Amino acid sequence: MAGPSTPATALLGRLGIAHSVLAYPHDPRHGSYGAEASQALGVAPEQVFKTMVAEVDGALTIGVVPVAGQLDLKALAAAQAERATGYVTGGISPLGHRRRIPVVIDTSALGFPTVYCSAGRRGLEIALAPADLVRAAGAVVAPIAAPRVTSGRGRGAAGTAG
Repeated sequence: MAGPSTPATALLGRLGIAHSVLAYPHDPRHGSYGAEASQALGVAPEQVFKTMVAEVDGALTIGVVPVAGQLDLKALAAAQAERATGYVTGGISPLGHRRRIPVVIDTSALGFPTVYCSAGRRGLEIALAPADLVRAAGAVVAPIAAPRVTSGRGRGAAGTAG
């Protein structure tokens, strides 16, 4: 566990987690930090992970992915949504989250006597008046829906259900 100390290594030490610190000479001309680490350490790029910082719903989030891959922002957003709400993707309800999360409901909901939304589980929906949904969710109403875009194959734009 000896080696250069950083906040990361200090944390591992405080937690009593066994680890090794491996140093290699960094070449500032190398095109990829992760690929450089993989090559310098003689470890497969699938086993070396890079840390990516991305903005998901206005908040910075860290994704850790193999050097050999790329960060899937949609998958990261889904994982964060599940963590924040306590629901699984496809069953995320606008109601009953683990912590207070701002909810915005598209203005089109107000044009119906009844709207349907996830009850918090895949295959389970709630039917209620849109005003009641707005009140229960503590939501703001705004025009946030974009028109569905279809490709030449007839598939609609992807999104997170629920």
